[in-house]
Amino acid sequence: MLFGSEARGKMVVVEAAVAQIHPQVAELRSGQRFEGRYACLAKERLTARNGSSYLSLRLRDRSGTIAARVFRDPDRIGLRFEAGDAVIARGKVERYRGELAAELDDVRRLEPGSFDPGEFLPAAYRSVEELEGFLEHLIREIHDPGLRAVVESVVVSGPLAGDFRRAPATRASHHAYLGGLLEHTVAVGTLVGELCPLHPRLDSDLLMAAAIVHDAGRAREFTYGADFGISEEGRMLGHLAIGAELVGSAASSLPEARRLALLNCVLSHHGPDSGPGRSQAAARGFASPEALALYRLNALDASVKGALEHG
Repeated sequence: MLFGSEARGKMVVVEAAVAQIHPQVAELRSGQRFEGRYACLAKERLTARNGSSYLSLRLRDRSGTIAARVFRDPDRIGLRFEAGDAVIARGKVERYRGELAAELDDVRRLEPGSFDPGEFLPAAYRSVEELEGFLEHLIREIHDPGLRAVVESVVVSGPLAGDFRRAPATRASHHAYLGGLLEHTVAVGTLVGELCPLHPRLDSDLLMAAAIVHDAGRAREFTYGADFGISEEGRMLGHLAIGAELVGSAASSLPEARRLALLNCVLSHHGPDSGPGRSQAAARGFASPEALALYRLNALDASVKGALEHG
């Protein structure tokens, strides 16, 4: 027989084996009961082979994602939350068709403001401090004092700086995680540093400045909750227009030709037909070799990263 603290310790071990509280997705194992907080990425009502309905869900936290299903009272439980909500989910992990999946007994919505979005949103593997060091190095490669001042006012000293380091580069395509925008920016700037010695006629200051601020509008494009959302400004204007506004304001003291060249690079980094005057731009191609180079380097990093992340 167990007595006193020995008995209490045994009970704690038994309870821990019954249900783990707030485990990360990466910690879940087959046969384990759990209760945790997750983002509900997807919710669909389906019909099983026996004709009964069930909920098919996709849950996520910073460590990964897992499929989940609700078989008992799916209609009642399904009224409590929607895709995009943060939820508390309770159930058991099973192995289904070779993959881990959660069979849930209960799901409840977490009220906005009662959680930190960082619990659920994926984050860059590289540290922000490391990326910040690379960004500072790239900015020092801009020798034109006017262009360097523009870049610093947009991504270092201005009110956008914090959001620039927090934002993803996209919601789902590439670098779709906290710090993704900073990581993508550093990658494109690094490619600029490799390209310019091969083509010394390129204006390396203009190209590096454009590379660092080309996606600055992304910093105001997103909202943060259980999942990345789109701000009203992002929905109405898009990151190209937002970026042009930010860069244009910061570049107001530049010579007009310099300011326009920088803005053209920002507005055309998705192609010559992506900005204002798209029909005329498409007919004549890019306005400068630097705009063409930025378009290619941006696409290179985005497409390779997307392939690595999604296949």
